[in-house]
Amino acid sequence: MKSGHISIWFFIGVLLTVYGALILGYGLFELETGQTANVILADLHAPVWWGALLLALGLFYGIRFRPGRNG
Repeated sequence: MKSGHISIWFFIGVLLTVYGALILGYGLFELETGQTANVILADLHAPVWWGALLLALGLFYGIRFRPGRNG
């Protein structure tokens, strides 16, 4: 990668990190307050799992393709 160019994967990583943090935060709020959405499988706590997955993927892409990284 030439200097001055930023990979699109870095921005995707930032976006996934933000969405993951928001969804995970909402899922943890649901767990703390007990106010779950009225869905059939609410006891599986999908926002916690999906939020954690998105956060992990976003951090991976954000770190792997960060600007100024050698290579």
